[in-house]
Amino acid sequence: QPENLQKNWLREFYQVVHAHKPHFMALHCQEFGGKNYEASMSHVDKFVKELLSSDAMKDYNRARVYLDENYKSQEHFTALGSFYFLHESLKNIYQFDFKAKKYKKVTGKEIYSDTLESTPMLEKEKFPQDYFPECKWSRKGFIRTRWCITDCAFDLVNIHLFHDASNLIAWETSPSVYSGIRHKALGYVLDRIIDQRFEKVSYFVFGDFNFRLDAKAVVETLCAKATMQTIRAADTNEVVKLIFRESDNDRKVMLQLEKKLFDYFNQDVFRDNNGTALLEFDRELSVFKDRLYELDISFPPSYPYSEDSSQGRQYMNTRCPAWCDRILMSHSAKELILKVKNDEKIVIYDHIGPNVCMGDHKPVFLSFRIAAGAGKPIANVHKCCVVQ
Repeated sequence: QPENLQKNWLREFYQVVHAHKPHFMALHCQEFGGKNYEASMSHVDKFVKELLSSDAMKDYNRARVYLDENYKSQEHFTALGSFYFLHESLKNIYQFDFKAKKYKKVTGKEIYSDTLESTPMLEKEKFPQDYFPECKWSRKGFIRTRWCITDCAFDLVNIHLFHDASNLIAWETSPSVYSGIRHKALGYVLDRIIDQRFEKVSYFVFGDFNFRLDAKAVVETLCAKATMQTIRAADTNEVVKLIFRESDNDRKVMLQLEKKLFDYFNQDVFRDNNGTALLEFDRELSVFKDRLYELDISFPPSYPYSEDSSQGRQYMNTRCPAWCDRILMSHSAKELILKVKNDEKIVIYDHIGPNVCMGDHKPVFLSFRIAAGAGKPIANVHKCCVVQ
């Protein structure tokens, strides 16, 4: 229901914009156009036009939109969309040209789509096919842009990492084989953005990391007092279903696990207190603790929500709910976030549309103020302000 969903999505998004009134806003989208690109791209165009012309965004007089719409290019297509909006009150803001290695002043509104490979204002890569061989045509990859505001330079990276193809395979080992694939891909991105080609700056990486809870540990905890029944395919003897039943209580079914089914009898465990009890199983980021920082999570798992527009809070029984959508940063980026002494809550890390259907993912956002001059030890100021 794209028409109906887009209306709800934009309304919730605009409410957050109105509440926080950001001067510089970055919006990162993944799977732009959905899984049926040819049919969906017309909706993408409407979405972009609405964002750029809506009354809610009228004070943003400059914008850059980068849409990877070239779905016919198997080699390059990532289905990523990166939007950047600049409030009229922001005076001097520059964007980095990776080819010329210079910053350029940002004026007007510009949209780039189809082949982003020739755009010098960003770096885009799709992960090699051998990262995730069982997926015939993966769209996973990243787009990177670099900005300079008030002498403070930073990279913004839109990322989409690999999903769990099968709940049964994810359950087999701890950590799962899919966790290892995501680890490899994220490590590749981090190495890429701090390599020797350009000056090092602080960075924010945000998008759909597809991080999952440690499935084996979660199931063993949720079904600690259950007995497991294994169902195999008659022809191949392959495991196709696991059924966990309570030992007593009329052997009530607690969990059914299939390739694309995670049917747990009590969804409240994922919602109560924002699912905090399950955060101990969110372990994929621990490998990167020396390279990445994240604020404390205080919102429920962002995926997989029902796509039924009347079920804003309901999870689908396809995957174990998890915090797939995240906003991460380099440790140096932490220093850019203004710290206020009087406990005023300036930094907010939350999700959008808690009670409204936003699709199968709830968007997450980070709102903060950049401390004046915070980037000076990191970026060479004179380089930052070369205008062309």
